Amino acid sequence: MTQTKEQKVHDVFQSISGNYDKMNAIISFQLHRSWRRDTDRRMEVFKGARALDLCCGTADWTITLAEAAGPEGHVYGLDFSENMLNIGRQKTSSIPSLELIQGNAMELPFEDETFDFVTIGFGLRNVPDYDTVLSEMHRVLKPGGTAVCLETSQPEKPLVSGAYWIYFSKIMPVFGRLFAGKYEEYSWLQESTRNFPSKQKLKSMFLRAGFSSVDVRSYSGGTAASHFAYKAERGDVHEKA
Repeated sequence: MTQTKEQKVHDVFQSISGNYDKMNAIISFQLHRSWRRDTDRRMEVFKGARALDLCCGTADWTITLAEAAGPEGHVYGLDFSENMLNIGRQKTSSIPSLELIQGNAMELPFEDETFDFVTIGFGLRNVPDYDTVLSEMHRVLKPGGTAVCLETSQPEKPLVSGAYWIYFSKIMPVFGRLFAGKYEEYSWLQESTRNFPSKQKLKSMFLRAGFSSVDVRSYSGGTAASHFAYKAERGDVHEKA
């Protein structure tokens, strides 16, 4: 029987959870850390903020958000892989303002206008319906809130693009086999990346989901990008500058 995308992604992440953090560092050459540091700086999470980290995996970004929001804030991490969350719970047990829950990014178990920030890091490409997730992010944000997506992207320069796709299709799965014993699983990651929308198309999708404006920041020759999408203040029909 043919697997759905949702089933396939769930099986992949259940399988690779034990090596997920190590492999992220290996396959990105540690660059994912600098991308996220810059994204965090631009987000300006304030003390007392309420934040939601979707597809949180083993909770690395969730922890950073909780540290920024402080003990007076509250941060949720949501993922559909219980194995990934179990790794995350080992790392977050001493942070009372952080809570990890199992759930579906396309059906968020939160009321409208709950959060100041909603993030999704290297997870949007794995969901069955991008538009539904973006609409859900908009729904649960407070007016004036910010949604942030840090994700792999499509390099625009031919030389960078050629090297990028050779790496993703040929080399990264071999790294998966060598360092994690998971060749097929890491082949799936390059497939999901290849099918992901370009930066401009993703920006248009955020706007279609109801956000008033979107800023885009590219990293490492366009191999990754952060989208900062802003929900209008109540009664404000104008885009932010």
